[in-house]
This record gives sequence, C-alpha cells and structure tokens, in this order.
Amino acid sequence: MAWDRYGQRKPTGADLTLADAAFARTCPFSPAAGDEDAIAAARFPAAPHVDARLGRYEANYVGHVAEGEFRAIGSSGGMVSWVAAELLRTGAVDGVAHVVPSTDDRLFRYRISRDAAAIAEGARSRYYPVDLAEVLAAIRSTPGRYAIVGVPCFMKAVALQRAEDPVLAERITHLLGLFCGHMKSAAFVDSFAWQLDAPREEVRAVEYRRKDPGRPANWYTAHLDLADGSSRSQDWWHLADGDWGAGFFQNAACNFCDDVVGECADISFGDAWVEPYSSDGRGTNVVVVRSAAIAGMVADAAAAGRLALEGVDSDFIANTQAAGFRQRREGLAYRLTWAKRGIRPRKRVAPGAAGLPWRRRAIYRMRAGISRWSHRMAWAAKRLGAPALYVRWARASLYLYQALAYHRGRLGEWLRRFDGRE
Repeated sequence: MAWDRYGQRKPTGADLTLADAAFARTCPFSPAAGDEDAIAAARFPAAPHVDARLGRYEANYVGHVAEGEFRAIGSSGGMVSWVAAELLRTGAVDGVAHVVPSTDDRLFRYRISRDAAAIAEGARSRYYPVDLAEVLAAIRSTPGRYAIVGVPCFMKAVALQRAEDPVLAERITHLLGLFCGHMKSAAFVDSFAWQLDAPREEVRAVEYRRKDPGRPANWYTAHLDLADGSSRSQDWWHLADGDWGAGFFQNAACNFCDDVVGECADISFGDAWVEPYSSDGRGTNVVVVRSAAIAGMVADAAAAGRLALEGVDSDFIANTQAAGFRQRREGLAYRLTWAKRGIRPRKRVAPGAAGLPWRRRAIYRMRAGISRWSHRMAWAAKRLGAPALYVRWARASLYLYQALAYHRGRLGEWLRRFDGRE
C-alpha cells in the first residue's frame, strides 16, 4: 500500500483487477463479492432479530462504560476500548488489531496490542487513511486468536478474506465494528494545519475530536500538537470544511457503501447523536451486538454495574444515525442512477430517484462535487504553496452547501422562499 497524490492509501506493485478471481471475491466493493446480508447470515445464523438498517443482531444498547477510565479517554462512551480490553482480559483473544498514533510517514496505523494499556493508546476517533496489510501479514505469521477493530468496509473485507484464507479464518475470531459516515483523506490534516496557522511539516499528533465534558459531545474540536511543544485548537464549526455532511475529503468509494453500522462485525459501536445524549460531553455509545457470546459478556457486565447500558430498539439506533442512513440508502439509490464509466457496483439498494425532491437531489449532487473537488483543490494548493487557494474555495463551497441543505445565509433565505417555505 502507498499514498496517492490526494493523501489516500492505494494498492501498488500489483495488477489488481476484477479479472483476478480471488481479488474480485475479496474486495468489499466488488460486484463479485458477497454482500453484507450474505456474510451476516453465515456468521450469525441464530441471531433473533433482522432489521433492514442494522442487519442481524442479538441486542442493542445505549450507554457508556461505568468502570475505570474507558469513558474519559474515549471520544464517546468508551465501549470500543472496553470490549477490546475485556476480550484480552478473559483470554478470548491474544491480540487486538486497532489504529494507534504513529510517528513515521503516517500519523496513524494499525497495530496489534496485547494488554489494556496498549489498547488505551488507540482510544479516540481517527479520521485518517489506514490499511490492514501489515497486521494481516503479522496475523498470518504469528499463531493466536485475534480481534480486529474497523469501519464497515474493513469488517466486510476481513470477513471476505477469512472465507478465502483458512489461516485467517482460524486466527481472526472477533470483529469489532465502528459506525461510519465516511472516510477522510490525509489532506484533512493539511487543511487543519493551514487553517490553524501551523506548518504542516511540524505537526506531530492530531486529535480530531478533543473531548470536553463541559460541552456537548457533538461540538467537535480539532487539536494539533507541534514539534516545538506548542499546540493549536479550533472548533470544527469555525473551519472551512468543518461540516461533516458536506463530504470534504471523502473517499470516492464511500459514495457506493450501503453499510452504516458494520453489519459484518460481532459487535458495532457508534455515537448516540440524539438528545439528551448528544449534549452530554462525557460521551455516550450506541451498541449493536450480533455475536451470542459477546452478547452474554456485555449483558453480564451490565448486570454487575461495570457498564451503564439501557436496552433500545432498532428504531432508536437508526435515529441516532439518521443522516448516515439517508446518505447511504436514499442518496445511494440516486447516485446509482448517474452515468458511470467502468465497474458498476452491485448494492442492496436499487437505483432510483422517483419522488426525490429537487433539493435532495441537489444536496446529493453537491456533496459528490465537494468530495471530488476538495481532493483536487487541496492538491493544487499544496503543489503551488498557496493554502488560501483551498481554504477560500472550501469556504465558498460550504456557504453554498449550507444554504442548500439548511437554508443558511441570504442565499439560504432565497432558496427557502423558492422552496415554498415560510
């Protein structure tokens, strides 16, 4: 794997095409690969619940970790690190592959951790390109039982790899999924540096979501640590590209994903983006449990007071991720109607735009345009040594997007009247 010019990880040194049958069966976006429904049916055949949005599951929860420092050091309720550490503590696994800060050409990379202290180093959200190549090679070469933490497409990729590789099938015993809106390129960090007046080459560490218990959980703060020991911070809403839904630096593959909640994973975790939880700066998770064994582990810990969890239904979980489901279902159906050269993805969502209002169509078109052009504009700005080129473009794009999506500003008021709203 290597960087492309836009700050994304790409395969290199091999001719990977769908003409290669093994690659076609294991790429998570390949039309020849099994979909999430088929994978989940094979992995969780006895799951008592099936939902078109969440997939198969045993139980759903909202809440947080009640013991230790898991909640305090996590970006949300601490559940991801707790489950990873609990699997190690109980001997269910010998190692956990997860994303941790790095100090080489990548700010973050996957690593295999083997104790709770090492797991804690991977707490917090990482909106940065990573790949599984190194840890999969390590798992192949070192016997043991492993869990892997990752976003939905990574969970699907690992499940597909397990079906092809008996060694991985034996050794990767648990998949811990993360809800996902979309993935960013490394250029997102360049943008932080440009807007926070920090030399990019001096950035040594990044926090995408610095936590403050005194502020709502959804008030994101970007934080940079620099080589001279100083730091820079800024709330996302002051950034030119700080509106997540606009799609700045989104990976192109995310336009063709229909899995929000990691349907192939044994257990998946997200943020509780509904009130009163979104206003609680300490952080709160929503959890979907699919494995019967992990369901028992979580239920026992909750009964013992180690976890503060409340059972919820599938509608509650889906409502916490409502925007993501619109983008991955309604928006995907619309995007599948667009002209596209090359491979046509095969998705569980049928192409269609019937009944979709003009404004929703325009929002989906603009998101796709912002995603595509943010990569190009940031590359040009970096190449020319002119950060303002990107920042000014991003501010103008954000103004247009928010006028269209939220009726903000003068243009937004005009669109509101045009749209027939008071």
